[in-house]
Amino acid sequence: MQPGLAALLHPRTSPELLASWAADEPFVVHGRRDSVAALTRLPLLRSLDTMLNAWPDQVQAHLPDVADEASSIDASPRDARKLFASGMSLLFNDVHAISTTLTLWLTAICRDLGLSALTQSRCLVYATPRDKGTAPHFDQNINLVLQLRGTKKWWLAPNEHVERPLTRHTMGLPVDPELQTYARTPMPRRMPADSRLIVLKPGSLLFVPRGTWHATAATQDALSLNFTYTAPTWIDLFMAALRSRLALSREWRETATPASAPALDALLRELGEDAPHWRASDILAATEGQSEDDELDPPGSAIPAPPLTSVTPDD
Repeated sequence: MQPGLAALLHPRTSPELLASWAADEPFVVHGRRDSVAALTRLPLLRSLDTMLNAWPDQVQAHLPDVADEASSIDASPRDARKLFASGMSLLFNDVHAISTTLTLWLTAICRDLGLSALTQSRCLVYATPRDKGTAPHFDQNINLVLQLRGTKKWWLAPNEHVERPLTRHTMGLPVDPELQTYARTPMPRRMPADSRLIVLKPGSLLFVPRGTWHATAATQDALSLNFTYTAPTWIDLFMAALRSRLALSREWRETATPASAPALDALLRELGEDAPHWRASDILAATEGQSEDDELDPPGSAIPAPPLTSVTPDD
């Protein structure tokens, strides 16, 4: 099968996963499968040793105080091997940067999921020692986890404290200031009693929705590959398009000072006259690089041409 979501999920289907995603529910496929053999048989991913021998950069090691990336150190591959032997989990970031095969799959899956062009896509590899794991937390991204070696237990639960989080949070640690503004606090300090247990064995694939509480524990030394997608929200797309539009105006590029507040009031009034003419297609044209329309330049707009549809913000 061609690299992409269908191959990653086989024999289950993309519509099944998309339905789970829409319902914010985990999705799992079990068994060793030929459809992902191109990934499971990659020499780079054969073992922790092959990863460490090929790795050109620092490795993130999770300290035992939290057992999570929120408390970690960077180590050389040589030192990381010793830290793993002492019981510390390891994280290899942006593994696709050294593998054309992983880059191909990462890009194809992003396309098949229908995500924005501004999505941050990454391949991560987690190495977890026997009887160790990750502290309960939720992520601001979505994850597709392919178990490569060993067996790993996952506990997952719906998030009753915050929907669609913009930042990550680990139980027991301080809550991000912005997260506090829209989350129901205090946050829990342990996984909910109704958590669902899923056991991943080599070949298993798990989809973890954004915001889902989860914790892990390996029953033997384990290695897993994550396809991680931090997709923009409507907030992000709107702000990117708005910045690209306002950057064309010398008035909006003026240095901000409290004494010039009346000038800002005038700019806001002019923006208020322009904004009602915007449409979703205009926003998407600025962020996705495509449009069905030719221009957005309403008569009398104080925000200068060229139109929003001709602007592509920095990625």
